[in-house]
Amino acid sequence: MYKYELKEKQGSLKVSISAKDWQDAVERAYEKNKGKYNVQGFRKGKAPRKVIEQTYGDMVFFDDAFEDVVSKEYGKFLNENREVKPASMPQVEMNSFTADKGVEATLTFDLMPEVSLGDIKSLKTKKKAAKVDDKMVDAELERMRSAHARFVEKEKTAENGDFATIDFSGSVDGVKFEGGTAENYRLELGSHTFIDGFEDQVVGMKLGQTRDVNVTFPDNYQAENLKGKPAVFVVTLKKVEEKQLPELNDKFIADSTEFETLDEYKKSLKERLLKDAENRAEHEYENALIEEVVSLSTVDIPHSMIHEEAHYLIHDLEHRLSHQNMKLEDYLRYSNMTYDALHEKMEEGAKRTVKTRLVLQAIITKNNITVSEAELEAHLAKWAERYNMPLEEVKNTISDQDRGYFENEVMMEKLISYLKGESK
Repeated sequence: MYKYELKEKQGSLKVSISAKDWQDAVERAYEKNKGKYNVQGFRKGKAPRKVIEQTYGDMVFFDDAFEDVVSKEYGKFLNENREVKPASMPQVEMNSFTADKGVEATLTFDLMPEVSLGDIKSLKTKKKAAKVDDKMVDAELERMRSAHARFVEKEKTAENGDFATIDFSGSVDGVKFEGGTAENYRLELGSHTFIDGFEDQVVGMKLGQTRDVNVTFPDNYQAENLKGKPAVFVVTLKKVEEKQLPELNDKFIADSTEFETLDEYKKSLKERLLKDAENRAEHEYENALIEEVVSLSTVDIPHSMIHEEAHYLIHDLEHRLSHQNMKLEDYLRYSNMTYDALHEKMEEGAKRTVKTRLVLQAIITKNNITVSEAELEAHLAKWAERYNMPLEEVKNTISDQDRGYFENEVMMEKLISYLKGESK
């Protein structure tokens, strides 16, 4: 059984679990976890509950049983009181516990805040005009030439624009530092990839030469222990390659594209760049509309929501780091940052994200914006056409999670359309 109280934007739920319900929960915890315990004289997973409790302690199944009964009671409460909208996971405090009397606990949670929407009709954001000039076309052509460049090894001194293969070892105050040593590193001279002054001192080196390169780390360098410090890199030049660009003419275009002449390709390129610019302008306009309506709205966000969003952002960062074969601990050490400091930093962006989500949901609810089956199917049809798949195959293979993702895409399209229509 439970008893609910409302206290200044917080819900307080007191739950009471009978002795029988508690023992049933402990039994379920035993059945779920018995295979984890080794007890002498029994095959794994075959030891009786009492034997495991005698071996590992009376409270061995307590945590799982407690989570089981409390979460069930909490779920029952939310199901029977749909008007209660928790903003965060509850904080659970156990008030009393005895095996023969059961459990009493209190769950405390923040409630979803009210959103005061700004006047959507007062939005002033305007869409910028998409422009493409000859300089942009020429720059794209140069990138194309660069992608088809040849690299020719030369027996000369290194010059700006060359690609130099170097070994280097850096030290500060005579002590080598992490990440300051590499072999056969290929560096484009003049690219400003390295610290200011490094590449300039490699220019002029002869093949096989070793030179001390003196630089100073910038004050805003990411590694705290190197900020503003003078450093010496021992650099050996092992190879020099000259970058040779192909001549921009009809032959190059015919060999590299589906077009026959440079003029034809430039015309097509300008059309593509203009389309990209229009899409970019539209995207920026939509984002600016959302930012403006969010800035005009007010909402008192519970810190628990910001805390949970920051935790999610860190989890997402950890996932992305794993694709670079890096652990979060390594990232924190390299950044000279504690987990708490990272969490505090993440909360800045988390607050904006949470407010945006709350404001957009409030607009959707207020204006009864929904997604019909026909609208969802039309969206799926576009997706199926894009990936050259039959619509029925797409409909039969997407999961509930995929369906939610597509519904959200349609919902956002309708929301943006609404904001554009209402905005002046």
